[in-house]
Amino acid sequence: MLYAPLQLIIHLLCFAASFYALSAVRFERFCDVRKPVKIQVLLLLLSMGLGYLAAQLLLNVTVFNGL
Repeated sequence: MLYAPLQLIIHLLCFAASFYALSAVRFERFCDVRKPVKIQVLLLLLSMGLGYLAAQLLLNVTVFNGL
């Protein structure tokens, strides 16, 4: 009963942390600067993937794994 909201909060926190961390990477060096929307979408997708992986790691190594 408490697991689902806690899981959602952990996923959102990991997504926010990964978005914050990836914002330090200068994607302009690797991508075309004339298409900033594509760079923003790339940043969003990378942060979603990294946030999901980090949240799954945290959830699997904590006590909530058995619930």
